Amino acid sequence: MVTVLDARTSQNASTSGSISIPVTAGTPQLFGQIGLITTGATTPIRVQMSGIISLQLPLLPALTSVTITVVRGTAPTDPIVFSASSNLDLEILGPQAFTFIAADFNVTPPAGGQLTYTAFVTSNLLGTVRVGPESFYGIAFTG
Repeated sequence: MVTVLDARTSQNASTSGSISIPVTAGTPQLFGQIGLITTGATTPIRVQMSGIISLQLPLLPALTSVTITVVRGTAPTDPIVFSASSNLDLEILGPQAFTFIAADFNVTPPAGGQLTYTAFVTSNLLGTVRVGPESFYGIAFTG
């Protein structure tokens, strides 16, 4: 039997063009964070996550690579549970959406009763801009 422990959403920007946040080259930038309550779990926990982030090329378009990283914790140095990189399309001058699905299996129930996951974006080039939407969702369950 599957038991859902908790589900949370971090909604930073709901619509396209609703934000304009430059991404510092080479520095992970937080765009979503969820805390999943796992109090009472006695067996390994499974967590499924998904998200979207939309980015735009710098004003002077050049080969731009972006990386989405999800960690179990709050810092970019915490254990990575998902990471993917992609190049922005140089022929698209408007927003480019990146979606992802991640999973963390057989997680030991934490002593504090909460699992925290954080989503970061990194760009290799100065001038990449977060333009929305941005959303990060997760669900924790056992069984």
